[in-house]
Amino acid sequence: MKGKQPGTAAVPIHETFRIAALLAVVGGFLDAYTYILRGGVFANAQTGNMVLLGVYAAQGRYRQAGYCIIPILAFALGVFITEVFKKYFTEKEFNIYEHWIIAIEIILLSVVGFVPASVPDSVVNVTISFVCSLQVNSFRKMKNLPYASTMCTGNLRSGTEKLFQYVINKETKAGIQAAHYFGIILLFILGAVAGTVLAFLWGIQSIWCCSILLGVVFVTMCLTIR
Repeated sequence: MKGKQPGTAAVPIHETFRIAALLAVVGGFLDAYTYILRGGVFANAQTGNMVLLGVYAAQGRYRQAGYCIIPILAFALGVFITEVFKKYFTEKEFNIYEHWIIAIEIILLSVVGFVPASVPDSVVNVTISFVCSLQVNSFRKMKNLPYASTMCTGNLRSGTEKLFQYVINKETKAGIQAAHYFGIILLFILGAVAGTVLAFLWGIQSIWCCSILLGVVFVTMCLTIR
């Protein structure tokens, strides 16, 4: 094992930019996938689903409004379960658990690719929203910076704050951090672009692209286990 360089602190593999980048691509892809192919809701952006819930309710379209509740509840359940693990696992056990969160994502998303369009979209959206909530609540830092891999409002706020510190306060480190945040946002958008294009090309099976990307994440993380 290589020693640490003087004056530097090791960054856990799950907090590196390359892992955050892959997770961001997956996050954007899944939002596009569920919106286009699975009922017009978002896998990750629960704020968007809440807005749609209010719009449909105001229009008296209660069936559509009720449908928007499903991914919201599934997302909340995933966060709750993650918090239970954090409470009862030691730090070392939870670090190993983070590796298996990726494995769970790979398995569930691979299964989703076999679910035909005739199956109610709610079944798929519950699965995807649950998976996304596990991811966003388990991978919360990038190089010791708080970030989200499945939504970008917070990343935009943090990135702009760091940009201000770089431009106005001349803080070089803040400039690098701003670049990381805006890089994640760009990759999330590119994931949405890829999700849209591949959804029209390959349909339901396009979600397997996410399984491949997550497979790269899983292997990369497992290679660091000591």
